[in-house]
Amino acid sequence: MKELMKQRYQLFKRGWGTFYCLDTTTTKQSSLKTKDLVEAKRLISAKNEADMLPGFNLQIARAYLQASDAEVSKRDWQFVMTEIAKTKKGETKDRWETAVKDRNLDCLRNVPLIETRAEHFLKALSTGKPSTNVYLRRIHNFALDMNWIPWSIIPKRQWPKIHYKTKRAITLAEHQKIVERETNPERKAFYQLCWHLGASQGDLAKLHAEDIDWNAQVVSYFRQKTKETAIIHFGESLKTILLELPKKGPLFPYLSTVRPGDRATEFKQRCDGLNITGVSLHSYRYAWAQRAKECGYPERFAQQALGHNSKAVHRYYARTSVVKIPSLEQYEQEQRARAIVPVVFNHADKLEASAI
Repeated sequence: MKELMKQRYQLFKRGWGTFYCLDTTTTKQSSLKTKDLVEAKRLISAKNEADMLPGFNLQIARAYLQASDAEVSKRDWQFVMTEIAKTKKGETKDRWETAVKDRNLDCLRNVPLIETRAEHFLKALSTGKPSTNVYLRRIHNFALDMNWIPWSIIPKRQWPKIHYKTKRAITLAEHQKIVERETNPERKAFYQLCWHLGASQGDLAKLHAEDIDWNAQVVSYFRQKTKETAIIHFGESLKTILLELPKKGPLFPYLSTVRPGDRATEFKQRCDGLNITGVSLHSYRYAWAQRAKECGYPERFAQQALGHNSKAVHRYYARTSVVKIPSLEQYEQEQRARAIVPVVFNHADKLEASAI
């Protein structure tokens, strides 16, 4: 407290009568440009108050916060990361436990919450990847919602924009190369279902035989990510593949037990062997959406099949697809060809119809 009360700026007078200011921290001297003692004292007092108030405010804030929460001075950002991971389950918990190990967050781990400044966050974000930005936002918002910090460290509008890498759909030719070269029957069927269903790899790997309605020719399941129901009708090509899979339990007994990262690595190894770049298992999802848009598949059907309740999400998946728009003349001709031809009744038919 004595150090806090010590005045940083000292007043002294030169031989010619002008008052000067001495910064005891930097030892820098500067003229106050006055010979009036009262005015010089006011200027020095203003400088010291400006220097001391931030320290006083922090001490006052700590006193109030500790009165309402005794643990406030003990919480750091590592504590927040640990607590938020505890609230997750399953694969989401695994993703969080991996995310909080990000080295770009090391500069924040031991920083007390109440002493955190915006530059602490900006330092982590400046060296981080898009995932660092995404998870740090969630960590920050979790601490804010739990009232562990009194206000936002970085205002919502000032967070650096997230720039994702360009993603593309896998092409039919690439898919066929992968399937033709695959020797493992289960993995081969898995890639084929990815193409026909457009499901995420996690949802697809956990499909059961009981998810198939053979009478209606429908595959339905709950998406793990959005908890939405995905319902997809299948044709003869997919039916042939499904008939070769188990009739009870998991359709993919081995792949359902493998971690998502391992399934992704196996797929990447096959792509590398065929010199296919820029795709992942999720590229099958993009491909399904693009194919649906290009053939004029109604958007509401595509949303249901993909398991999304937002048009914006489907548009994001299909944003790079190309739709061939016919000329107005061609469209009019097709409409005329499909027009209903009026039926002409003779007099006898009219009389018979009126009698009925």
